Amino acid sequence: MTVTVRDLRQGHRADAEGFARVRQLALPYFLMTADSVAYDLAHAHPDAHFRPLVAEEDGEIIATAQVGIAHDSPRPGQGYLNVYTTPERTGRGAGALLVRVAEEHLAAHGATKLFAWVLDEPGNRAFAERRGYRASRSAHFLRLDLAHGALPPRAELPPGVELRTGADFADDPRPLFELDAEAMLDEPSDISYEFTDYQAWLDEGWNHPLTSHDLTSVAVVEGRPVAFSVARTDGGTRYGTVMTGTARAFRGRGLAKLAKNDSLHRARAAGYTEGFTGNDSGNGPMLAINKWFGYDLCATEVRYVRELG
Repeated sequence: MTVTVRDLRQGHRADAEGFARVRQLALPYFLMTADSVAYDLAHAHPDAHFRPLVAEEDGEIIATAQVGIAHDSPRPGQGYLNVYTTPERTGRGAGALLVRVAEEHLAAHGATKLFAWVLDEPGNRAFAERRGYRASRSAHFLRLDLAHGALPPRAELPPGVELRTGADFADDPRPLFELDAEAMLDEPSDISYEFTDYQAWLDEGWNHPLTSHDLTSVAVVEGRPVAFSVARTDGGTRYGTVMTGTARAFRGRGLAKLAKNDSLHRARAAGYTEGFTGNDSGNGPMLAINKWFGYDLCATEVRYVRELG
């Protein structure tokens, strides 16, 4: 049986569904739907040179790759390729073909350094190392049983602090953009990011079909958002937080924990049964907060890096 690689077709529903299905099977701790796949392709920033790829065997999508340039990094030439294969369809050469096409695409658009997330399993790590990639930092996927777990009780709000939802900023989310941009500067990562493009932030995050404004919680002081926990849902029973952070001047007061606890309680009340999040393995404070909430570690990924040229 022959494996072939091609581009994900924009506006092709079966492609988006196949892409999402592979990712859900290979990485069930990360929220992705056919709608989110289609949205990401349609709203990618032109400087990202975003190119989702699929590998097919007998007309069935068995592996995928998300490929692009980190356009929101101040350091040029940083490319990424994240390859996932349906677990029972490994060993057919799909991953190798995807990596080859992805690397050619990234090199053609000026990438000099490539980053790839790899599940922390011997076979996956050996696959990356055979292709010249070296291991760097790691990150954990965490799961919370919202249906049966016991969440910490809601705490009394500190004086001068109020809790709002993301929906309260629907008319003007720019204050949340500014908070996100500040919090992101201190997020551990191999790739440094700077959020300077408000429209790109709206397109890629705030208006994303998985983002839940109603379940996003924001701590506000004197009308200014100072801490938040951004929520996503898959439209079913799965909920996740993709960013929890605090403005630098307000850290050490437990405001991020307050916002996340509020979001979790409201997610459970809305009928969500599973909560997911992810943390860099070096982010001790956030890992401690998530342990306090009752999250369990369910998988680890390792970031692999390769220099081109």
